[in-house]
Amino acid sequence: MRPQISPPLLAWLALALATSASGQEGGQEGGRDRPPRVPRLGIEVPAGDRQALEAGLGELKGAIDRLVAAKDPKVDPLLLPDVQVFHKAVRDALAHREFFDPKDVAKAKGQLAEGLRRAGQLARGESPWASATGLVVRGYVSKIDGSVQPYGLVVPRTYTTISPHRYRLDLWFHGRGEQLSEVNFIDERQRQVGTSAPADTMVLHPYGRFCNAFKFAGEVDVLEALEAARRQYKVDEDRISVRGFSMGGAAAWQFGTHYSDRWFACNPGAGFAESARFLKLSPEALGAMPWYEKTLFHLYDSTDYAANLLQCPTVAYSGELDGQRQAAEVMDEALRAEEVRLVHILGPATGHKYHPDALREVDRRLDSIAAAGRKRVFHSVDFVTYTLKYNSMSWVTIDALGEHWARASVRARMVGESNVEVVTQNVTELTLDMPPGWCPLDPAHTPLLSIDSVEIPVQRPRSDRSWHVELIKKDGIWDRKPYVGGAFMAPPPPLATPAPPAAASGLRKKHDLQGPIDDAFMDSFVFVRPTGKAKSSQVAAWVEAEAQRAVDRWRTQFRGDARVKDDKDVADADIASANLVLWGDPESNAVLGRIADKLPIRWQGGQVVVGDRSFPGETHLPVLIYPNPLNPSRYVVLNSGFTYREFDDGNNARQVPKLPDWAIIDVTTPPDARKPGRVAAADFFGEGWELKPPHD
Repeated sequence: MRPQISPPLLAWLALALATSASGQEGGQEGGRDRPPRVPRLGIEVPAGDRQALEAGLGELKGAIDRLVAAKDPKVDPLLLPDVQVFHKAVRDALAHREFFDPKDVAKAKGQLAEGLRRAGQLARGESPWASATGLVVRGYVSKIDGSVQPYGLVVPRTYTTISPHRYRLDLWFHGRGEQLSEVNFIDERQRQVGTSAPADTMVLHPYGRFCNAFKFAGEVDVLEALEAARRQYKVDEDRISVRGFSMGGAAAWQFGTHYSDRWFACNPGAGFAESARFLKLSPEALGAMPWYEKTLFHLYDSTDYAANLLQCPTVAYSGELDGQRQAAEVMDEALRAEEVRLVHILGPATGHKYHPDALREVDRRLDSIAAAGRKRVFHSVDFVTYTLKYNSMSWVTIDALGEHWARASVRARMVGESNVEVVTQNVTELTLDMPPGWCPLDPAHTPLLSIDSVEIPVQRPRSDRSWHVELIKKDGIWDRKPYVGGAFMAPPPPLATPAPPAAASGLRKKHDLQGPIDDAFMDSFVFVRPTGKAKSSQVAAWVEAEAQRAVDRWRTQFRGDARVKDDKDVADADIASANLVLWGDPESNAVLGRIADKLPIRWQGGQVVVGDRSFPGETHLPVLIYPNPLNPSRYVVLNSGFTYREFDDGNNARQVPKLPDWAIIDVTTPPDARKPGRVAAADFFGEGWELKPPHD
């Protein structure tokens, strides 16, 4: 289906200011209900140019369709996105008025020509761009929505596939660009090397799905683009770094603290490292903020995860006169609490840009760190998290928490050749795992594990020098998990029929199944429209508008076409492979009707019932995230897209989750740029996906 601007979005655009937000990390605000649209509407494309672009799109689409239909063995399907990415970029810019300057039209024509050139080459079994050095634009198909997403590479002149040498790779995150359409991103990646391109090093420039500080689907984009590059190029797994400036500096802090053990170095420049202080929120503003919004700052506040940088050498940069040096300063405070001094390079008398002398010093330090490479197994691991979304560090994996969104930590040390000491906080299940070849413990002796002062004999390293221990805390005491047939007890298989409520089913929060609502949109999802009639006309009108808004917002902010199905068309394959986002109520949505009595929040007697509280069903409905009773390894979401709204588009530090695991929405208060309606109640589910006592 060809993308188009929907009537609800056109109505919204008529209210929005047609001016671009300005500033390095966010723009001018146009009020609570009418913030500037990001991105702003572009120019009207002249009729002649539009006709030429449409013709070029048709020609390129035909060439792509022929490549797909031919099923020619000499056509590598992994290379098809390298052609499709040009079609999507121009198609979307034309359909959604994202040509912001007359020069953008010429860029688009050039990209269609490049797409046709590659299509012709691919039809002949050729792919010269795949072995080219210099600036190369590539693409991949995302697991989230099936969209083709672009990324750029700087491939060094020294790159070759005929030697065993593998290449360092620097991930470089771009700054905020409210007009950074796919056309403009691809154009930059075809013409500009970027801030830094060290010798004998590949630089990967992820798009990040536009302008979200590489959060949520933007975060997944980075990981998917990196995986695509690793499949196509000889990347040294022990020499991958995260770098960036401005909004990209914020991303470097986030990736550096969340995935510290994956990188040989972290190099943030400017940006922000947390939300409240960067946004200069007053005590009064913080006091007025819903408690769960403040709690959810813990998802992306890098200051909370600063201890993880003990596993990742870090070099920060700021201009001496740049207000965004605040990011490095607050991270320095957080690291000092761990008795670590941050290396912070300042560009003398410099504002919001890289000083050339400072860049040379940063590159010198990173070259030195790269020579040593990433450590795969640390003798000592210091790990902090607030959520099982980020649950592993080196040989330590947290499998269950005492309570989500409270600080959890593990400090694990190898003592001598046969002892391991572990101290935990807010952790109830833990795995210690060292891969083959990497366990330094003596295989001739049985290790003694001390965990929170409890001594537990554990198995020796195996003959391949691997080591694996699973631990569980019951009644405050740690012990090994039981063995079954020589292996650790496996979890039960997925249920073929709806599961009973959490208390009876044994559901628990675990990695990638822990909420909040926004987490469902970091993996494959399908919006499921109702085809029946809702009990309440007010609720039905809200559902129709918010469902369309979610589709439109996904396209605008995360640059994909959300997959949408009618409830009657949802197949077993959808239930098995995707998070289902169900719109409506049990009467209007057939899929929701199948599972409604298996959810912790229910419709009963015209009321929406939450524990011992109830809300009129005529004017209220739930939004929530929960393991899908039809497939508990996937989520079901009710009545919500991602939860930050138009007001938050103007500043990346505001782009954090706005709702927890569930909320009750009063639809008599109209949705606006901040809220989907009045939030009558909201909370997180407990660690077993159970309702918790009402939050005071």
